[in-house]
Formats: sequence, structure tokens, C-alpha cells
Amino acid sequence: MDYFELFELPVSLKPDPVALSGRFFALSRKYHPDYHANASLDDQAGALEKSAQLNQAYRIFQNPDETIKYVLKLKGLLEEEEKYALSPEFLMEVMDLNEALMDAGEPEALRKQIAALEEEIYSPVRSIIEGYQEGVTTTAELMEVKEYYYRKKYLDRMKEQLTGMT
Repeated sequence: MDYFELFELPVSLKPDPVALSGRFFALSRKYHPDYHANASLDDQAGALEKSAQLNQAYRIFQNPDETIKYVLKLKGLLEEEEKYALSPEFLMEVMDLNEALMDAGEPEALRKQIAALEEEIYSPVRSIIEGYQEGVTTTAELMEVKEYYYRKKYLDRMKEQLTGMT
């Protein structure tokens, strides 16, 4: 059972936070181990397993990047520890920003450059992510989201480095 089935929600790259929260609390009550204390050992173990899955799923769904990663894996389009090749143009842009970062450039200016690059890479996939529909969104569109996912990982690492410098 995948996490969307567990939550009884449609597969989405951007789950509805209100529906997600409501389902989480309802299912948390249903599967909380304390409510199964008098059940058989098998039922207790099942409730504990469901509760753990529920918490893990909710943690993933709370993070947009983790949700994208989960859906891409669910669709067989992303593998753990995959060596994904990004375009040379993007890598050159990132390299220039990294050099500026190492030169201890103006942190606020670097933040703005990274934010602008984030918007630049998100813009082409915004409608795919926000309008994902199971059975309608194509594999080609999901591959664009995969490209975005890997590019964003680079930028997130740079933001972490920048945070460590200030």
C-alpha cells in the first residue's frame, strides 16, 4: 500500500494540506497503539506498523521536495542514489554561484541570486506540480519535474552552505 492509498487521497505532487491534515489526525486516532491495547498481539503489531507508516507518510507529505521524490519513485522514474546528469549550462551557473560563495561574496546578494535561479527552474514545472492528475500527467512531464528536483537539490545545498557562513 502506498502512502496515498494509506491516506485515501489521490496521488499528487502537491497534496492538499487541509485534506492531508484531516486524514492524518483521523487515521492517527484509528491506528494509535493505545486504542489497540486490548487487541490480539497481531492486531497490536498491525496498528503499530500502520501508525509508523502514517507518521512516515505525513513527514514526507509535509516536505514538498520529499513528496516530489516519493511520487517519482512511485512512478519508477527515480531510483535511490541515482547518478543523474544535469545540463552543462545549469552546472556552469551553479559553479559560478559556488565560486562567489567561496569568495565570501555578499551573502544577501547570493541569496537573491539563488532565489532567482530557484524561480527560474520552478517556473517551467509549476503547472505540472500544481496541476498533477493521475493518468493525465505524462511521463515526459514527470521527467521535467525530475530535472527540477535534481536542480533544486543543488540549490538547497548552496543555501545550506550560505546559512553556515552567516
